[in-house]
Amino acid sequence: MASSEESFKHMQISELHKVLADESHVVVDIRDPASFQSGHIPNAIHLSNESLADFLRDADFDAPVVVCCYHGISSQQAAQFLISQDFTEVYSLDGGFTDWQLQHPDVVTC
Repeated sequence: MASSEESFKHMQISELHKVLADESHVVVDIRDPASFQSGHIPNAIHLSNESLADFLRDADFDAPVVVCCYHGISSQQAAQFLISQDFTEVYSLDGGFTDWQLQHPDVVTC
């Protein structure tokens, strides 16, 4: 079990852009389904209350996970939840999808 001292880390948009190409990080997007469908970070997994159990069952708990929301606020709580589920390396994307889309409008998948 994760101790209370363990916590998620923060990731900047520029850092995620660098690691996206090597597919070493799992990106999970916790925005609502319509927002996710209208655009998301390439290869992101839409994570909702309905898909959480499947994600936890199939996940590699040692793979780095980056949690993305709208602005980087809700992702912090979700990232801490994943730490509590024994994921070892979890990041909250600072600025969220909103900043990603502003900085990398050409790197958005529908």
